[in-house]
Amino acid sequence: MKFKAKKGTLFLAITFGLTGLFLVFISYRIFSESSFNYEFFPSDLVLILVLILLFWILMSTKYELSDKYLFYQSGPIKGKIEIDKIREIIVGKSLWAGLKPALATKGLIIKYNKYDEIYISPESNELFVQKIKEINPGINIIEENK
Repeated sequence: MKFKAKKGTLFLAITFGLTGLFLVFISYRIFSESSFNYEFFPSDLVLILVLILLFWILMSTKYELSDKYLFYQSGPIKGKIEIDKIREIIVGKSLWAGLKPALATKGLIIKYNKYDEIYISPESNELFVQKIKEINPGINIIEENK
């Protein structure tokens, strides 16, 4: 089963804010010249690459459950986790360090293997937990205070 990622307002504000700021800078440089000649700066390339990365992450972040694996993708970050190796899922808490293929807060912290953990933010935490529990009923679910 496929799950889309919840898109948080902070991530959207950063992405579209940087896009708007970049367009303002470019417009100012183009229209402030009397001859309308635009000179490309190396900083323009850096900004364009950052915007491409942000939009790639925004458009490609998703999760998928199969019978054996949890697949995740967020831009260039992708991987899979064996569902049998998942020990615990903390619902409604955010992870501020580590692997986070997510776009929003109050998602799911998935603990697997002995010490590994990953943070994801599907559109519906409840549906995701329900479906993963159908595959592996032995996963410990911890609900954080909301």
